[in-house]
Amino acid sequence: MHLSSFDFELPLSKIAQRPRYPRGSSLLLRIKETGLLDLKLTHIASNIGEGDVLVFNNTRVLKARLFGRCGNRAIELLMHKKMDKGLWHALVKPGKAVFKNSKIIISDTFVCTVVDKLSDGTVILSLSSEEEEDFASIEKYGHMPLPPYMKRNDDKQDQIDYQTVFATDYGSVASPTAGLHFNEDILEDLKKRGVEIEFVTLHVGLGTFKPIKSQDIRDHVMHEEWACIDERTSRRLNNAKRAGKNIVAVGTTSLRVLESAIDGLGMIQPMSGTTDIFITPGYQFNSVNMLLTNFHLPKSTLFVLVCAFAGERLMKQAYEHAIKGPYQFYSYGDACLIDLVKSG
Repeated sequence: MHLSSFDFELPLSKIAQRPRYPRGSSLLLRIKETGLLDLKLTHIASNIGEGDVLVFNNTRVLKARLFGRCGNRAIELLMHKKMDKGLWHALVKPGKAVFKNSKIIISDTFVCTVVDKLSDGTVILSLSSEEEEDFASIEKYGHMPLPPYMKRNDDKQDQIDYQTVFATDYGSVASPTAGLHFNEDILEDLKKRGVEIEFVTLHVGLGTFKPIKSQDIRDHVMHEEWACIDERTSRRLNNAKRAGKNIVAVGTTSLRVLESAIDGLGMIQPMSGTTDIFITPGYQFNSVNMLLTNFHLPKSTLFVLVCAFAGERLMKQAYEHAIKGPYQFYSYGDACLIDLVKSG
C-alpha cells in the first residue's frame, strides 16, 4: 500500500485555528455507504439508537510544553512520558544544545537535568522542583501542547478548548479531539434518549501523530501508548454487542483501545498496558460499528485508519465534499460520523 494513495490537497484556510463556539456547535458530516449528509453535532442523538453505546477517551492533556534555558540557549521541552517519579522522557529543541548532565532551568525552583540522551535525539530528564508531584510542576510552568500546524502560541482559552469536559487522569501530549465537540448538555441529552456513555483511556503520545515516512505504509511502526479498559466497562460493552446494539467509538484513540482489547472470539477484554496498533486497509474491525472523528491530515496514520474503516473511495469522496464545503479540519475542526463498511 503506497503512501501516495492517502494524499490529498488541503487549502491552509481549511485548518481550524480555533474551535467553533460555543462548544457543541461543530458541523457533522454523516458518512454512509448510501451517501453523505450535512448535519450539526447537535443532531448526533438522532443518529444514535436507544441502547447504543458511545465510547469516549477520558485522558487529560498535560501542559507538556516547557520553556527554559541551558546556559545562554533557549530550550523547548515536550514532556512525553513519565517513566518514574521525577524521571521523564522528553523531546528537546534544539537537540544539539543539550548533553548528558546538562541542566535546563525552567524557573528558580524547577530544574530539569539530562540523565541520558537517546539515539533518536530525545532525552531522559530528572526533575527537581518545589512541588511534591511532577504533574503539579509541569502544570504550573507548562503550556498546552498545541499541534504545530496551529501557527500561534497557546493562551488561556486553549486550556479550556483543548481539554474535554470529561477528562480525568493526566497523561496525554495531545487532545483526543473527537471528544472536544461534546458539552455537558449534549451528553445529558444522549443519556436521556437511552444512549449509554462509557469511557476508556489512551494517553495520546507520539504514536498517534508520528508521520508516516515509509513509502509502503506497512513498514510504518507506531510508538507505544498506554491504554486501559476496566472490567466493568468491557462487560457492559460486550453486553451491548450481544444485544445487537451499536458501539460508537468517539475518536480514533478510543477505537484503537477497543481493537487492542479484542480477543479471538470478538469480545472486548479488560486491559491495562501499552498498544502500538496501526490499522490499515484490509483490517477486520471487531469492536465497533460506527466512528465519530475529526477530519485528518493527508498521509497520516489517522487518515489511513478511517480509510480502513469505511474504504478509500468513500472517504476520499467525503473529504472532497468537506473541502468544498464549510467544514474545518484537524484538532479544532469539525467532525464526521462514519458507518463501518465491511471489506470483502
